[in-house]
Amino acid sequence: MWGRIAAFVLKYRFGLLLLLAVVFVIAAFEASKVELSYEYTRAIPTDNPKYQAYQQFLKTFGDDGNLLVIGVQTEDLFNKNIFNNYLQLSRDLKQIKGVEQVLSIPEAIILKKDTVTEKLVPYPIFPGSFESQTSLDSARKTFENLLFYRGLLYNPDTHAYLMALSVNKQILNSAARISLIGAIVSRSNEFGTRNKLLMRFSGLPLIRTNMATKVATEMKWFLLGSVLLSALILLVFFRSLSNMLLSLLVVIIGVVFSLATMHLFGYKITLLNALIPPLIVVIGIPNCIYFLNKYHSSFRQTGEKRKALYEMISKMGIVTLFCNIAAAIGFGVFALTKSAILKEFGVVAGINIMLLFIISIILIPASLSYLPDPKAGHMKYLSNRWLMTLLGWLENWALHHKRTIFISTLLILAVSIVGITRLRSEAYILDDLPKTDPVYADLKFFENHFKGVMPLEILIDTKRKNGIRANMLANFIKIDKLSAFIDSSSVMARPLSIVEGLKFLRQAYYHNDSLNYGLPNDFDLPFLAPYLSMKTDSSAKPNGVMKLANSFVDSNKETLRISVNMADIGSIRLPQILGQVQNRANELFDTAHYKIVFTGTTVTFLEGSAFIIAGLKQSIIWAFLLIAACMLYLFKSIRILICSLLPNLIPLVITAGVMGWAGVPLKPSTVLVFSIALGIAIDITIRFLVNYKQDSTASSNVESTVIQTIHSTGISIIYTSLVLIAGFVIFCFSGFGGTQALGWLTSLTLVMATLTNLIFLPALLIAISPKK
Repeated sequence: MWGRIAAFVLKYRFGLLLLLAVVFVIAAFEASKVELSYEYTRAIPTDNPKYQAYQQFLKTFGDDGNLLVIGVQTEDLFNKNIFNNYLQLSRDLKQIKGVEQVLSIPEAIILKKDTVTEKLVPYPIFPGSFESQTSLDSARKTFENLLFYRGLLYNPDTHAYLMALSVNKQILNSAARISLIGAIVSRSNEFGTRNKLLMRFSGLPLIRTNMATKVATEMKWFLLGSVLLSALILLVFFRSLSNMLLSLLVVIIGVVFSLATMHLFGYKITLLNALIPPLIVVIGIPNCIYFLNKYHSSFRQTGEKRKALYEMISKMGIVTLFCNIAAAIGFGVFALTKSAILKEFGVVAGINIMLLFIISIILIPASLSYLPDPKAGHMKYLSNRWLMTLLGWLENWALHHKRTIFISTLLILAVSIVGITRLRSEAYILDDLPKTDPVYADLKFFENHFKGVMPLEILIDTKRKNGIRANMLANFIKIDKLSAFIDSSSVMARPLSIVEGLKFLRQAYYHNDSLNYGLPNDFDLPFLAPYLSMKTDSSAKPNGVMKLANSFVDSNKETLRISVNMADIGSIRLPQILGQVQNRANELFDTAHYKIVFTGTTVTFLEGSAFIIAGLKQSIIWAFLLIAACMLYLFKSIRILICSLLPNLIPLVITAGVMGWAGVPLKPSTVLVFSIALGIAIDITIRFLVNYKQDSTASSNVESTVIQTIHSTGISIIYTSLVLIAGFVIFCFSGFGGTQALGWLTSLTLVMATLTNLIFLPALLIAISPKK
């Protein structure tokens, strides 16, 4: 069969090259239209109850992730000149297209009782620029007397101040978000520079924009880096510019195809699938090395180009095919999960790894047929003295030190298994950003001064229309007690709810005396009732606080919303904290008449993180089973199947052990390593065992066959392993912690896989071979 394929490729090489060129042009056009994703990571399937609860919340109350916060810490904010600039900043930010509302100290209002109309009328506390420090000090005293704003817009203990911007949702989900966030940051930094203040920025809009921008930048640099590094290694190995350019052409076409696939499937570039283009380079280069190595070795033996090309396709075609199938399985199994982001990664990676094989088997032999015969210098690497010494050393160990190899392997595995017991699963929303990143540092600023900015939503469902009005005061008292419990936590800020709005109204009714900031009681309600229907007079500014209060009750008066900002405390502590809040809520609200729902970005993150990890664990199992089935089909021998799997399971166990000892937690980015590494590392095993099987037909002596296989495959295995390891090491320079972990953990796994396949596997083949 492979002989016929070889004959077909060589006979119709021009037509195949022309067809490939046409398809490449079409793919390049499609690839140029691929876009960045600005949406949340879609880790949870649509049938998940937490996903459905979040979607219902968005439908009822709107987005919880559209607030951008700006912070500053200074004791001089109420200095007349600085405050006037701060007031102007607030007004300027409101004029930026896409900023829907600004909640800040300059925008703060006070409610004043109008006894004639029996209305509480809102007035701005800071109506405009101040001419004198005395008038500003008076306004400041009025503002600080309103306890509603304390902890929300300022921290009196640390002199930290916060400005919250509500950003248009449609712009947040488009490329225009970059210019919008850039304009906000730029204008704020101008204020900071003018007044010698350090500005802090956080909130999900900024975090998402920062992540998307970094993804796009890193994808370009890693793609360029992987191409240049591969080019350098190929040039050193083959000493041939044409071979290097040919190999680079293979992976460049593969990269373009991968981007085109994303667009054709309607996918966008995310943090995860942005890894695919550089991975295509890393995985595609070994295809080129395998083919070129076989071509050069055959040409050196025969001296005939066409025969060498025929031998290359017929002998290496099946090896490369199964190597790509194994790698495609390692990536493609993610498509079996229900997580949209994993599914996209698996589909695109799996398809394009197989396309790499088609590109390689057409482009490499067809192009070589038109190129001049390889020169002696191009094939010098086949007899490299250093490599010959290394292969001789490997041969010696496989023949004479089997006991040492097996005992050492068992000891290393024992230490690794102990390390595995130390593994823990933990993830953070900003897990992928290093602690030195300004976004991370700014998030910690808000956590230290305002207890965080990550949104948590608690819904109190009365299970019936107008249920809030029944026992209304009792419900509000329960919510107030739950809010006090939440506020007592060191990682959750004072919640916002209709209760806080009522406290604000009560203080206003009693002439804004701070001693009267509290929940209305049975005595207050008859007097307050006429004032609860508020209208804004024509001279007053829009009542942002009232709009805020109205957003905490649904239109059916059935569900109350409690909105909490909290710290990014990770997937271990978060369930504990939520469990404590849940227990307190169950104590206050009879579950027979109330339903308590926790949702928001914080909850969906926790659910998504757990779901991805569970899905990746299942993917590893599927990858192992599918690869085992391929090995059994390829070799049709249980003995060879065992020999093919053990050298690749050992590196995975060692890597997991290293993670445990090094304190690297299990999270989506680190669990991803195992399936990917298994799919790539098995290539080395296939290369070795296929050649072992081919060599065994010429000799019945297992030891001599193993020695022959070591010498015939060792060079290409070492070269491809170096390319793979170097390719993944590039990811260690990422600005994302997850990508860094993917880089060094996969590189470690591949180093171990190379050693086990060149030392452990030959010794195992000899040890379990039938004795004559």
